[in-house]
Amino acid sequence: MDIALAKTFLEIAETGSFVAAAGRLNVTQTAVSARVHALEDQLGRRLFIRNKSGARLTPAGERFVRHATTLVQVWDRARQQVGLPQGRVDIASVGAEISLWNPVLADWLVWMKHEAPDIALRAEVDTPSRLQEAVHSGALDMAVLYDPPPQGGNSVVELLTEEKLVMVTTSPDGERGPPEDYVQIDWGASFQTSHQAAFPEISSPGVLISHGPLALLYLTRVGGAGYFRLSAVQPFLESGRLHRVADAPEFSYSVHMVYSSRAETGLIDRMRRGFRSSTP
Repeated sequence: MDIALAKTFLEIAETGSFVAAAGRLNVTQTAVSARVHALEDQLGRRLFIRNKSGARLTPAGERFVRHATTLVQVWDRARQQVGLPQGRVDIASVGAEISLWNPVLADWLVWMKHEAPDIALRAEVDTPSRLQEAVHSGALDMAVLYDPPPQGGNSVVELLTEEKLVMVTTSPDGERGPPEDYVQIDWGASFQTSHQAAFPEISSPGVLISHGPLALLYLTRVGGAGYFRLSAVQPFLESGRLHRVADAPEFSYSVHMVYSSRAETGLIDRMRRGFRSSTP
């Protein structure tokens, strides 16, 4: 079976729309429809029911999802294996969200280079949602993420290391300061809930930034207070440029490894060992 048919099927199943699937695959809606018809002819079953709101899977389509996913994963792995550089026996593909490429992903790459030289490496930096999707589809063997949402299906979420979010300030007296000088960082839904409970008076901060490193750069230039990863602000605390806010609660923000339970066990174990050995 043409792998493009399986990929098209999975895109429609995930998006619930022929139009959205066409956009993701960068093909016309007519091409998507033709691929679905060809696949249904080969399987002898109708896979989707189309309506005004989009498309939903038939019982046969629901049963085919697992098989289509396996087909795509096996094909992607086969392409990678066939194209292995000389002297390599396998390839490890891993992704990390932006805040984790340095040092977590960088240290892992160095560890793998020295301890697993027979493994070819492919690394990506992307958004958490795209990385989780890549693991789910088999495009990545593993992703390293902060606080991933509960995974379904065949995804495994394994704690790598505990991280703390602490409130720091540029004020030498360690005071948080007025709300208009407070910088709120988007550390995810669970942090937002805990933060709101602890600081109901900061419902409308003066600055809201979605990226921790950008927020830290802003804070050190203009002043104020906010929550940051302890490992990221430790050098600033030691140099006296930042100060812990007294009595401010700490929040957990742990790093996790996300991988598929269907992935090759031997390779995943070597990748896990690399992260555990290279991460403090």
